[in-house]
Amino acid sequence: MTRVGFYHLQRLPLEKALPQLLEKALGAGYRAVVMAGSAERVAFLDNLLWTYDPASWLPHGTAREGDAELQPVWITDLDENPNGADVLVLTDGVVSGHVADFARCLDLFDGNDPEAVQAARERWQRLRQAGHELTYYQQTERGGWMEKAKVAAD
Repeated sequence: MTRVGFYHLQRLPLEKALPQLLEKALGAGYRAVVMAGSAERVAFLDNLLWTYDPASWLPHGTAREGDAELQPVWITDLDENPNGADVLVLTDGVVSGHVADFARCLDLFDGNDPEAVQAARERWQRLRQAGHELTYYQQTERGGWMEKAKVAAD
């Protein structure tokens, strides 16, 4: 089953945490699909990955550019995997029907929004019932991640 990590964003917003997590995934040799909640969010995240650090950028693409198979990171608002990714990154509270098709899934949610926290709890329960290995990470004071809970795969 898929290893699913829930990332409780409290100190750093998605705009800071997402590039860091993608850098780690790419550094480990993975390809990623980032699933956003709307076409507008895809455009926002596309721009973010070009501009988040003046000294760096993350290679990525969207449907606007095409050539998904050439992109190590694909940003989309569709439940798809056109670049053959091993890692699925869920943002904006989106849900994928294809979590089991990936080696890893990262569910990033706003820990300062009670509705987002409740929705993440519901996703946790659904994925637990589906037999996935789940890990809950909370941000530390310095913006790193501390494992707070883990459920083994069935």
